[in-house]
Amino acid sequence: MPIAKFKPKTTTAPREEIVIARQMHQALVLHFLEGLTQAQIADQLGISHATVNRLIKRGRQLGLVEIKIKSPIEPLVDMEERLLALGGISRAIVVPSVSDNPQTALQAVGDAAARLLIEEIDDGDTICITGGKGVSAVVAGLQPPRRFNVEVIPATGCVQGKHYTDVNHVSTLMADRLGGRSYQIHAPLFADDAEQRGMLINMRSVADVFQRAREAKIALVGIGSILTDDSSYYDLHPSSSTDRAAIERSGASCELLAHLLDDHGRVCDYSLNRSLVSLTLPEFASIPMKIGVASGPNKAGPILSVMRGNHLDTLVTDEATGARILEMASEEGHLA
Repeated sequence: MPIAKFKPKTTTAPREEIVIARQMHQALVLHFLEGLTQAQIADQLGISHATVNRLIKRGRQLGLVEIKIKSPIEPLVDMEERLLALGGISRAIVVPSVSDNPQTALQAVGDAAARLLIEEIDDGDTICITGGKGVSAVVAGLQPPRRFNVEVIPATGCVQGKHYTDVNHVSTLMADRLGGRSYQIHAPLFADDAEQRGMLINMRSVADVFQRAREAKIALVGIGSILTDDSSYYDLHPSSSTDRAAIERSGASCELLAHLLDDHGRVCDYSLNRSLVSLTLPEFASIPMKIGVASGPNKAGPILSVMRGNHLDTLVTDEATGARILEMASEEGHLA
């Protein structure tokens, strides 16, 4: 009786599959590592263009290709995402901190905000602005590719003195750079009291400026510190520097459109807040795009307060300031 012979099952792939696997490997290496086109790969391997396409597509489906992009701005993108995760803003732009010089850092932030502004504006738009070092840095960084038929409107009354505190001066410079038109406001930032504020803000020339500001498409504002000696808030009103005790009692932690806000972004119960010749924060909130510009470790707390108040859409800052914001938020454990 003949003995049956059993052939053991092979564990190796048939020759044809091995050939295909080898071609797939070669095609993937040539395409993704050496940068050859599919036509060049077909010519080198002696197969059709369609076969190369199928090999590359199948290789990706099988998970044989992992693409990892390394970029010098990757840490900045990560920081922007972490800032967004804190809440209160819908866009963050963080520039590298290339110098410990605060003026250099502010200039870099201003340049980035200027590029953003150019990307966002179009003919017929209205931009309302505050004065301040941050907005002045944006104006200095403007390099428009063409003239824009825009209007630039003060969002607050005027403070004469240092050039950056004079919103009329800053708005004129911005309009000149963009090729548009600026409006001047002929009222001080602070009235003597709430009654005088009401009278000033209802004057026809002043009311017209604020009506145009309310209808703006974009607002560009600085974020002011209050609790540090270098705060520019004390350049805005002569008596505020002698009234620091009252400011501290009010719980103020930052300034936005000259409104003193607490660490939750709420308007403080402080006398000068009631005499401000400025857009109110609810009026400011109705503007479609609100861009805040700030740089420096002393601005981290104020920025966090403004974020808590949901006052801005976009924040433009530098890496060192962003890191400090995240550190403070982590120390507190939440943003609420």
